[in-house]
Amino acid sequence: MTSPEAECTARLDKWLWAVRIFKTRPLATEACRAGNVTVGDLVAKPARTLRASEIITVQQGAVLRTLRVVASPPSRVGAALVPNFCADLTPPEEFEKAREMRVQQLLARAPGTGRPTKRDRRVHDRLFE
Repeated sequence: MTSPEAECTARLDKWLWAVRIFKTRPLATEACRAGNVTVGDLVAKPARTLRASEIITVQQGAVLRTLRVVASPPSRVGAALVPNFCADLTPPEEFEKAREMRVQQLLARAPGTGRPTKRDRRVHDRLFE
């Protein structure tokens, strides 16, 4: 039997890509370089080696996701297998912020477009019924 620390020997950017936090590995690398990924309250570089039970926070737009490393996948895994490799500790309020932002973007009007038309108001009213 191996210890949990021996099981997880993945690079941070590869792990983020493998557990489907980012769509591509270059996006994960760029997020690390931009300072959007922290491990244990320290900004992490993409090549940092992860250990089991470390806490990772990832800023994705308006959502601050919190994840715990469980193990290292051999390669990118399917969505159904992600819980075997990471535990999502993100509070539900973070996902609610993203939903609110999406609704605000739908309701926002481009500057200089004038008042909403009758049709625009009807579409707006249908969204909230």
